[in-house]
Amino acid sequence: MLAHPDIDPIAIQIGPLAIRWYGLMYLAGFAAAWWLGMRRIKQGIVPVTRQQFDDILFLVVLGVILGGRLGYVLFYKPDYYFAHPLEIFALWQGGMSFHGGLLGVMASITFAAWKHRVPYLQLMDFAAPLVPPGITTGRLGNFINGELWGRVSDVPWAMVFRGAGPEPRHPSQLYQFAGEGLTLFFFLWWFSSKPRPRGQVSAMFLIGYSVLRFTAEFAREPDAFLGFLTFGMTMGQWLCVPMFLGGIGLLVWSRR
Repeated sequence: MLAHPDIDPIAIQIGPLAIRWYGLMYLAGFAAAWWLGMRRIKQGIVPVTRQQFDDILFLVVLGVILGGRLGYVLFYKPDYYFAHPLEIFALWQGGMSFHGGLLGVMASITFAAWKHRVPYLQLMDFAAPLVPPGITTGRLGNFINGELWGRVSDVPWAMVFRGAGPEPRHPSQLYQFAGEGLTLFFFLWWFSSKPRPRGQVSAMFLIGYSVLRFTAEFAREPDAFLGFLTFGMTMGQWLCVPMFLGGIGLLVWSRR
């Protein structure tokens, strides 16, 4: 049995200004996306210029933040936030949804494709491999904060998390760090390094993420205010179902 390292969630504090590790992890994810995107641009295998990419990345950052927050509000706590609407803007209190962030990114890419006159799926195929590094840093941020812990377990690497009781639990944040983050990134980076029919890279992202997230949810403790839903599935698993079906549909379409 291991103990979760008691890491101060505030990385740097100067007077009233506090910079949190979670915010730094978001910044690191966006920086990684920019660096990887620039590599692809220099290789001449993507449909945008550097100037266009800077604009697209800015729009994507907005999509991640706005979509992630609104997704959490609508998918996880609609009744609470409808009763306390001003707290929707309290981002420092936490509460982001990956699936909401994904919808925000898709909306941002839709606008960017129209603005820069680039085919939507071609732009999505370019963006898809740039997303997993952000997932990697985000899950690392969850682990540093000691949040979104796993279910009670007796595996040798189970950890006792502060605020989760005395029972050792799966470090599910690290499972997702390795799965939806690193594994998905290396696969998509390899898969997208060769010419593919339009839409296939996006399809493989949807399928890969949904399968890896659905699997990891078996080790992750469901949100206390939601618990298990229909068929004993968590909200995260249910949100992965349409994502998986959409990926399969897109893959079939792209092959035709």
